Amino acid sequence: MTAVLFDFSGTLFRVETTESWLRAVLTGTGHRLPEPELTRLARALEEAGALPGGTAPKEVPADLAGPWAVRDESARQHRAAYTGLSRRVPLPDPALHDALYERHMTPAAWTPYPDAPEVLRTLRERGIGVGVVSNIGWDPRPVFRAHGLDRYVDTYVLSYEHGVQKPDPRLFAVACEALGADPRRVVMVGDSRAADGGAAALGCRVHFVDHLPVNRRPDALLPVLDLVV
Repeated sequence: MTAVLFDFSGTLFRVETTESWLRAVLTGTGHRLPEPELTRLARALEEAGALPGGTAPKEVPADLAGPWAVRDESARQHRAAYTGLSRRVPLPDPALHDALYERHMTPAAWTPYPDAPEVLRTLRERGIGVGVVSNIGWDPRPVFRAHGLDRYVDTYVLSYEHGVQKPDPRLFAVACEALGADPRRVVMVGDSRAADGGAAALGCRVHFVDHLPVNRRPDALLPVLDLVV
């Protein structure tokens, strides 16, 4: 294998909990709520699927079904879809919905999985190209930089920058071309069989990991190193 492609959310990084997300925004905007109310609102936001990278919506409202289906094809659609879900939950101040969306794009909202630094560093040492291929509506490069991992990534192929979202094989093809790699000698690592499995159409090998909290997934990325020996 000459290159490895990684998904971002749920693969290399995990977003904070919905309660942490809401608490940070409330604190940053000077809002104070009793703990039971904060917990209730966090639970409602989680059920709505309002946190990008978090729990999927239990049900997408009919009026958001169209935007939701193509949410990762542009920054505008991504914001509209997620703030639309957030607004299903009444908050103390309507401005909090946009503040929540802004929060999720900050490095503080994301934590790398424990083995991500070791795996990325080892791939670099072995001369293996690394790309990040993500269905996303914003630029995660600052997250990688803040956590010291950008130095190990050779290319980022982001759905909103190309107007195409996984599993469309065109997104994986762009990454392979950027790395100068034959897709048949590339591994795609991701947490979504539906989305990341699209790389198989190009001939890539696909390796899946579980989308779990950071403290429950300490070493799921390490087997990737055995695939590129």
